[in-house]
Amino acid sequence: MKGEKVLEERSLKVVDSNTTFFGKLSNTLSKIMIPTKIGINGIVINLKRNNLLKAFENNINFKDNINDNKKHVLEQKYQEAYSLYLEAIDKYIMDSVYKKVKSNTASEFEKNAMGNYYKITQIKEKDYNEYKYQKQKYLIELDYESLKLNAKEKVIKKYNEFYVTQMDSFFKGILKCYSVKLAECSRKADEEKLDVYNKIFDTLQEYVNNIIIIKLQTDEGTLIEEKNGGDLQRLDQFDIGVLEPKDYVEKNMILLGISRTIFTHSLPLVATEQCYEKLLRDIRKIIVKDKTKKAKMETYNIFLDLMEAYSIKLLSGKVYWEKTEEREDYKKFYAQYEKTETAREKEILFLKRELATLDNNEENKEILQFYKERLISYGAMKNIKNICKTGAKYTRTRKAS
Repeated sequence: MKGEKVLEERSLKVVDSNTTFFGKLSNTLSKIMIPTKIGINGIVINLKRNNLLKAFENNINFKDNINDNKKHVLEQKYQEAYSLYLEAIDKYIMDSVYKKVKSNTASEFEKNAMGNYYKITQIKEKDYNEYKYQKQKYLIELDYESLKLNAKEKVIKKYNEFYVTQMDSFFKGILKCYSVKLAECSRKADEEKLDVYNKIFDTLQEYVNNIIIIKLQTDEGTLIEEKNGGDLQRLDQFDIGVLEPKDYVEKNMILLGISRTIFTHSLPLVATEQCYEKLLRDIRKIIVKDKTKKAKMETYNIFLDLMEAYSIKLLSGKVYWEKTEEREDYKKFYAQYEKTETAREKEILFLKRELATLDNNEENKEILQFYKERLISYGAMKNIKNICKTGAKYTRTRKAS
C-alpha cells in the first residue's frame, strides 16, 4: 500500500521537461476553484509575486530607443517570472487542498472544489486554448483575492496594473474561443449553441463585474464612462430581486452593446450578430407567452430596443454579406430609417422588416399576427375582413349533346 501511495503522489508531479508553465501543467493535477477567504501568505508566492511585478514594470516602461536585444531580454525575464509565479500558486493549491481531500480532512467546500477538477480536464481535452486561458485566469484571481484581504493598499494598487493587463488578455482569448465554437455549432445541436451563448453572456457579465470596476478607478475610467457609462448604470437594475426571462434578454442586450467597444476583435461582428439573433428569438417567444397586456407591452418595448441595437447599431457596420440581395434590402431599410423622425415611425419600420424577413411558418404564426395587429392599430396596414359567403347550393346539370 505504501508503494502504491508513493506512485500515486509521483503521478501528480510535473514530469515534462518543457520549461513553460503550461508545458509543465499538462500532466499536473491542478484545478480551477472558487476563490476562498483563506489567504495565500506563503513566502515563496510573495517572493515570486514581487519578482513578477518588478519584471512587469521594467517590461512595460522600457524606453522606445533601447535596442531590440534589450527589449527581448526584458520580455524574457518577465515571462520567466510570470511562469514561476503561476507555478508557486499552483503548488500551493496542490500541497494544501488536494492533500486535505486525500486524507479526508478537507471541508465540504474543499471537497467540492476538487471535484470540479474533472470539468477542467474536459475543457483541456476539448479545447486546450480555452483551458490555458481559464487556468491562468483562475490562479491570478486566487492570489488577487488573497491580496485584497491581507495586503496594504499600495501593494494592491501596484498589483492592479498587472492584474488588469493579464485579465484583458484572458477574457479576449476566452471570448475568441467561444466565437470559434459558435461558428462550429452552426452544424450542431441547438443545446450546444445555447451552451456557448450562455458562456459568452456570463463571460461578459464577469468582465463588467470584476475588471471594469477596477478600470473605472484608473486613468481609463473617464473613457469608459464616456463610452459605456449609461449602459453600466442600466445594468445596476438587474442586481436586485429575481430576474424574469425578459430581464435576462435585456441584460444580455446591454452586455453585447458594451462588448462592441471592448471586444471588437475577440467577439467579432459575425458572432455578435448571432448573439443578437438569439436574443430576438427569445424575446419573440416571451411576447407570445405573456398573458397580460401590461406584461406583453413591457416585453415588446425590450424587443424594440433590441431591434434598434441589432438592425441599426450593429448591422450598419457590417461589411461582408453572404447574399447580395440581403445587403441591398438592408440598404433600402437603412435609408428609410434615416428618414424617420418619430418613435412610431421607427416602430412601424421595424415591424415591417420583421414581417419581410421572418419565415411565415407555424412557429412564427402568433408573433406575426401580433405585429400585424400593431400595424393595423397605427393605420400602417389594412385589416381586410373575409366577407366571402359559401352558403348557396349548387346543382350540376349535364349539357345536352
